[in-house]
Amino acid sequence: MSNGGAAMATELREAPDAGRRQETSRAALPQLIARCRARPPQLVVTCARGSSGHAAAFGKHLIERHLGIPVAAGAPNIATVYRRRLELRDQLVLTISQSGRSDDLIEFNEMARAAGATTVAIVNDTGSPLAAVCDVTLPMAAGPELSVAATKSFIAALAMLLRMTAEWTDDQELRAAIDRLPERLAKATDLDWTGPLDAVSKTDSLIAIGRGPTLAIAREAALKLKETCYLHAEAFSSAEFQHGPLSLISHSYPVLMFMPTDAAASGMRELATTLRTKGAAVFCTGQSESPAGGLPALAHDHPDVDAVCLIQAFYVLTMGLAAMRGIDIDRPRNLQKVTRTR
Repeated sequence: MSNGGAAMATELREAPDAGRRQETSRAALPQLIARCRARPPQLVVTCARGSSGHAAAFGKHLIERHLGIPVAAGAPNIATVYRRRLELRDQLVLTISQSGRSDDLIEFNEMARAAGATTVAIVNDTGSPLAAVCDVTLPMAAGPELSVAATKSFIAALAMLLRMTAEWTDDQELRAAIDRLPERLAKATDLDWTGPLDAVSKTDSLIAIGRGPTLAIAREAALKLKETCYLHAEAFSSAEFQHGPLSLISHSYPVLMFMPTDAAASGMRELATTLRTKGAAVFCTGQSESPAGGLPALAHDHPDVDAVCLIQAFYVLTMGLAAMRGIDIDRPRNLQKVTRTR
């Protein structure tokens, strides 16, 4: 690309390989599941920032949907700023990080482990300080990621969360869908998502909507539009959007809708119809959902795995949009690859 993006483009093509590498680098997963079955947690607390925070939201959906265990997002500053120990004995703390070097994540896990929690790191750098302080490390196996915007490491985190869920629930159908994921990711990379480019390139603000397995995908999409295309984008669940944010909609206002392929789809379809009647420029994934200007999706497989394929296709869209706006997507302004916060 003339405006950069070579690293991100290469890493997108490498995303399927991360899933294949996880097959041979998941020895710690049975160890974790054995611990969870021997002493089942009543609560899972996630700890993550940025794209990893959206991966944690995907994990929340998986764990609550398939295991019935409540999941809450931890606030790392409780440990780093307020120095408060949480009552986490026998609970599970799940931290997701590409680099494993953010001080707040490390200190939160030190606090949680001292409080008696089982601490788990899903991390790309298995030699990182975060991995060193956690009881169990689950490797993303994404390989080096040079582009500032996380892509293949985000997808690898989702894949590991799917593997963890399948192992914990002994879900053979989900295991089989995970095995098919690398090939499907490669196909998703070649889907034609150019439909929204003209409308989105001319706007300063847009909305991304999802629900169930696609809510985390919508949140990640909104973040990527901010950091790589300098667009103000916000993400909502289809239900939450109707509690106030619906007033944002005006004629030609662009809305990206990441349609789930499970029971959450019906409500999303109803909202899409409502938004069109109000004049919004609605772009839905799945040709049948939006035949005019739709965003093509792969044939349905497993709802949770289908969602992962949507973000792969979306990342290609961001590269085209950044090029139209003259932005080097590999080097977004004001950002660096490793962000260390307390």
